[in-house]
This record gives sequence, structure tokens and C-alpha cells, in this order.
Amino acid sequence: QVQLVESGGGLVQPGGSLRLSCVASGIFFRMSTMGWYRQASGKERELVATITGGDATNYVDSVKGRFTISRDNAKSTMWLQMNGLKPEDTAVYYCRIVGTAHWGQGTQVTVSS
Repeated sequence: QVQLVESGGGLVQPGGSLRLSCVASGIFFRMSTMGWYRQASGKERELVATITGGDATNYVDSVKGRFTISRDNAKSTMWLQMNGLKPEDTAVYYCRIVGTAHWGQGTQVTVSS
């Protein structure tokens, strides 16, 4: 019943931008705290940013000032705007209903010249 679908990944040069989207279905989106996570090759999955139903946000230190998480409850959609991308941002990015086992399938972000 619950489905999360990410999109928007791709290959960009250092300093470039990408906007990731996550569309949710099968949940009361407005009542769910959502998060973006990422996993680089050979590394553990890490939390990138979260956003509550009331639009309170939190970010890992490494992306503060560069990434912005947002949501539109009417569209059951969450975004991650990524600016000033660095090679170390390369990873598969996942959306998640925080505190649950509900994850999207992931979308690849590669930052390389």
C-alpha cells in the first residue's frame, strides 16, 4: 500500500545543481515526518535532511547552506534542492518515512567533471 518513488538524479559537474523529488502514496502524507538519506559506495547510509508535517527542517552539517528540503502536502510530494554540489555528494539518494521501514527505491546522484 505504501509507496515512495524518487526521481531527479543524474550526472552533474561540481558546483552544479539537482532537484530530487519523492512522491508518496498510501499514507497520510501531511502527518508523516519525511527524510532524505544517501548511501555512497562502500559507506553506510546517512541521514541528509528531515522535514516534519509542520515544515520544521533539519540537515546534516555537511549540506547546510547548500541543500533545501521542502514539501507540498496537497501533492504528497517532497523535494531536495541541491546546490553547489561536490564530488563527495555522490551517492544513491533515498526518501523515507522517518522512523519506519518505508523507503523509496533510490535515485543515483553523481557529481563529477
